[in-house]
Amino acid sequence: MSSDRQSDGEDADEAQVDGPSGGESEEGRDGDGDDQREPLPAPRRRHGAPDSRTAFSSTAKAYDAQLVGGSGSGIGCSVFQWLRKRTLGRGLHVDPARDNFRTMTSLYCSMSPATDSVNLSTQTHGAVFNLEYSPDGSVLTVACEQTEVLLFDPVSSRHIKTLVEAHEDCVNNIRFLDNRLFATCSDDTTIALWDLRKLNSKVCSLHGHASWVKNIEYDTNTRLLVTSGFDGNVITWDTNRFTEDGCPHKKFFHTRYLMRMRLTPDCSKMLISTSSGYLLILHDLDLTQSLEVGSYRILRTRRPPLSSGASPRNSLEVLTPEIPGERDRGNCITSLQLHPKGWATLLRCSSNMDDQEWTCVYEFQEGAPSRPPVSPRCSLRLTHYIEEANVGRGYIKELCFSPDGRLICSPYGYGVRLLAFDGSCGELADCLPAETSRLLEVRSIYSHSDVVLTTKFSPTHCQLASGCLSGRVSLYQPKF
Repeated sequence: MSSDRQSDGEDADEAQVDGPSGGESEEGRDGDGDDQREPLPAPRRRHGAPDSRTAFSSTAKAYDAQLVGGSGSGIGCSVFQWLRKRTLGRGLHVDPARDNFRTMTSLYCSMSPATDSVNLSTQTHGAVFNLEYSPDGSVLTVACEQTEVLLFDPVSSRHIKTLVEAHEDCVNNIRFLDNRLFATCSDDTTIALWDLRKLNSKVCSLHGHASWVKNIEYDTNTRLLVTSGFDGNVITWDTNRFTEDGCPHKKFFHTRYLMRMRLTPDCSKMLISTSSGYLLILHDLDLTQSLEVGSYRILRTRRPPLSSGASPRNSLEVLTPEIPGERDRGNCITSLQLHPKGWATLLRCSSNMDDQEWTCVYEFQEGAPSRPPVSPRCSLRLTHYIEEANVGRGYIKELCFSPDGRLICSPYGYGVRLLAFDGSCGELADCLPAETSRLLEVRSIYSHSDVVLTTKFSPTHCQLASGCLSGRVSLYQPKF
């Protein structure tokens, strides 16, 4: 990206040098005597620039005249390219994306707890285990320890509805399928479907797991709901054919010590983390084909490299991710998230002794934006890490990426930390280090009286939410 900006800047500088005073001579322009062409105006920079339509029109005419005159390159070509890049919003002086990143970085750096943060009574709701915004950002849902799900308007903090007995045990995870339909899962081994337009009752309850259900994903290509639980099963549910009695389902995968399961944004991979420190990756995912795997021992063979041709569907890779400071000790992968553009995976890991916690970012080597694979047998590379506060042992802390993937929000003791890949909150693809480096702390915010367990960015607003063990939900917004 920096090289693009530099070349755009050189084009702009070249255009200024090659204006009427520094390009062709007057004799060259008036050589025919009868053909009086209008001198080409020197381009002006963004500040004090003339009307864009007038400048573009006159430059286009001059460019056409240059082509007719047979000069084809030089003043007209360079100036025309420079103005065209301005029109497209590219270049050193006009870069909306860069300006937007600076604006968002400034906004996130000024994040502070909102005065109207939502306070929940611990006597009724218990701890907050998960937060989820609707895709349009109009609803914030809260998964609570004591069987309840709460819904709020995140802009006004107005309480919308409490689903008093959403489940018979802890509510662990919430997932929106679209702007109105969402699913919840629980330690009561069930999944429930809900419709925002009719919250008085469930759409249906889904039964199929034998233990606590911890995770929900949704394949937008096949419209299959995917769930995972501590029974080691990953189950797919055909939401195209659901009724009040449930919907067809089948066991897709099984492994011991399963903790979390995620789908990449394009649903081409499935990642599964385990309490034994392994990370399983299913490549070229096809959820319509069940994998009959009987024992964990079979899974410990790495995905074989292919000499030619396409990779087979649902090919399996088993990794032991590198963890800083844990080379000689086991670890548990407790939380798993994916970059919104599918470039990397974000892990929260703890040592087997529960005396250390780390947040780690791993770049996908296959299909990564700027780096060739290190090895055909390893598709992840540790790029960034940071040590976390070892507070609230035994509880899983759910971290998250910002919608643009430039920031990470991580629970940190009684507050949250905003972390970035570099000092300018750049894209991961633009600041991949040659060697593993530390994540940079952008801002730390402490607004809870107990351990923070979960965080979530709004998909549409510059807002952040966090929930803690004592049942409080805090909202964070820029403060000016």
